[in-house]
Amino acid sequence: MFSSILKKKLTADQVATIFVNGICDVINRGFEPVVDCINDDPSFVKSPEIVKNNIDEFALIVITANLIEMERLTDATTGVHTLNLAIEKLAEIYGIEAMDMRQIVQDYRQFMKRVNLPSKTTLYAMSKAIFHKYELNDFQDEYFKRMNAPNPVFLKRLDEMLVNFLWNWDSFYRKYRF
Repeated sequence: MFSSILKKKLTADQVATIFVNGICDVINRGFEPVVDCINDDPSFVKSPEIVKNNIDEFALIVITANLIEMERLTDATTGVHTLNLAIEKLAEIYGIEAMDMRQIVQDYRQFMKRVNLPSKTTLYAMSKAIFHKYELNDFQDEYFKRMNAPNPVFLKRLDEMLVNFLWNWDSFYRKYRF
């Protein structure tokens, strides 16, 4: 009972701002180590040599995954409002209209859903989306290349890195209420 009284109350706008700033920060700080791990992964016959300024696909995958999780883990009324505010803030960062940002997120959502079938786990969708968006199949050994499927060992390592890019809503709810 007392823990809910001591929690700081936030508006949907404040939550969206914290969320967007946090996600952008983790993307900017975390992309380079992820690229280094992918480029050096022993599962590849040849290094993919992803350049460290090729962050756009990664950022959109992480943003989309986190918006999927926000929608899934928040209540309908507050969650939708916060989601819309987050999309507006992201559109502002990208210098585009909110409707365009919404469409980009929807396109990525559909892509992630398609490459992740039959699984519905957001983390797996992130890893598979990165695999396909960065065309990593071209760097695999012949067996996995012919299957056009990621090496499961590589995918597991990527999952272990990407879990750090998903917003921790449980921790957030323990500290704040809105």
